[in-house]
Amino acid sequence: MLVDDQTLVREGIKSLLSLAPELTVVAEAGDGMEVVDIISKHSPDIVLMDIRMPVMNGIEAVKAMHASHLENIPPVIMLTTFDDHQLVLQAIQAGAKGFLLKDVALERLVDAIVAVHRGETLIQPSLTQKVLTTLQNKKSDFESSAEPIPLSVKEVEILRLIAAGCSNREISEMMFKSEGTVKNQVSNVLDKLGVRDRTRAVLKAIELGFI
Repeated sequence: MLVDDQTLVREGIKSLLSLAPELTVVAEAGDGMEVVDIISKHSPDIVLMDIRMPVMNGIEAVKAMHASHLENIPPVIMLTTFDDHQLVLQAIQAGAKGFLLKDVALERLVDAIVAVHRGETLIQPSLTQKVLTTLQNKKSDFESSAEPIPLSVKEVEILRLIAAGCSNREISEMMFKSEGTVKNQVSNVLDKLGVRDRTRAVLKAIELGFI
């Protein structure tokens, strides 16, 4: 499902996605207000949504989705600009699972949609440093952990690659491991940190001083 208040932008993204045989655009919306109703009618697997929209923006729409009585809430990938890193933080808290710049290449966009559909959380690397800088500036706002988290050296390395916006496939290539092994190790890191997704793992890592 595509959500963007600019018709030309929606049509452009739709045209690009038509080049990817594994993807089909099943619904569109021009405002966040329409999202919950359209999801209930079309049951999309992924929502690709602009973060800035009039009437109801992307963050408010994600909150509305989670506050609704939808039986299945699809993961949301936010489309943003380089200067929206503060909004990205708000979207993380609201429950969005992916963040891509609007000038993302088709291959990267398709990879991100597939990764988020698999259950991964993804922040485009060019956005990551700005987000991390903002989080580090807010580090004093986090509560200190009473007990140290027993992460191995390799697990800390994986955590830092997650913070850099790397997918499981990219981590496997960098660490010369199978993607299945990396997936298991990422799951172990999340379990040890007591979080349910990669974005919250990054927040926890900053809180604990790993990043």
